[in-house]
Amino acid sequence: MPTRVAVFGAGSWGTAFALILADAGCKVALWARRPELVDAINTTHTNPDYLPDTALPDTIRATTDAAEAADGASIAVFSVSAQHLRRSLTAWAPALAADTVLVSLMKGVELSTGMLMSQVIADVTSAEPERIAVVSGPNLAGEIVQRQPAASVVACPDEQIARRLQAACHTPYFRPYTNTDVVGCELGGAVKNVIALAVGITDGMGLGDNTKAALMTRGLAETSRLGQAMGADPQTLGGLAGMGDLIATCSSPLSRNHTFGANLGRGMNVEQAAAAMTQTAEGVTSCTSVLGLARHHQVDMPIVETMSRIIHDGVSPQGAVKELMTRTTKPEHH
Repeated sequence: MPTRVAVFGAGSWGTAFALILADAGCKVALWARRPELVDAINTTHTNPDYLPDTALPDTIRATTDAAEAADGASIAVFSVSAQHLRRSLTAWAPALAADTVLVSLMKGVELSTGMLMSQVIADVTSAEPERIAVVSGPNLAGEIVQRQPAASVVACPDEQIARRLQAACHTPYFRPYTNTDVVGCELGGAVKNVIALAVGITDGMGLGDNTKAALMTRGLAETSRLGQAMGADPQTLGGLAGMGDLIATCSSPLSRNHTFGANLGRGMNVEQAAAAMTQTAEGVTSCTSVLGLARHHQVDMPIVETMSRIIHDGVSPQGAVKELMTRTTKPEHH
């Protein structure tokens, strides 16, 4: 009997992950908020709003009913905006069985609490940590749905559950690795969005590869410092959920955060850059919450701090570059 999975969130990544699960042999219920999108998915087997050119397998069935989506599902996957998870999950939680494995696809930090997404899931559902997992890595939805080769990390404190999820999403084009370091995987995914904004800005300004390489490398150093302070394994941040995700998000025009930053670098203000986007760039909000974590743990994260000032304090990209380049010199490793 195929594994039944409920995917809550029919945006680009939620739909792409539903495709992966279906290709791996799972029966997938895809929850979407809008009835017209559900009807389109069920009748045309495409997601016209986010992935209009992708044919979805018949084993994906969409619904607006959370209880219907969760019925019989042994795995529930969440793919919504990080800042909307708490409210949405509060509505979905009563429909979830007590032994359902809860999986986050989200890469952000809750603004009001500084919680990672796995922590929000635990807070809302009271599920034990061993039943909560995350999937994170260099996984741009536009490439995934073309079934181009990709790899990712399935992280859960319970290795057996991690392996179970690994099997549920392993396909000839999607290769998941297991890990027990949930914090490291989540931090890698959240902070890289902020660094991608910075790299996008430099692209928009017409700066070159040296600048991008410096930002990516020093951004990874910032992530590693915060990860160490929060108990993450440094190897995680040097792997797919850390460096791998950082490279993909900072380099690809498919990245929402890179695109948002590039628009800022070309001269748009924050409101104009937001209006030009059709989907959420998580780094715009997460720069504030990641900076809050850094200050709480007394970790120096100058790129994150600079991005927060650009987004929220009106600092110009040109001024920000000058500020970063004229900071006091120091050893590379400290």
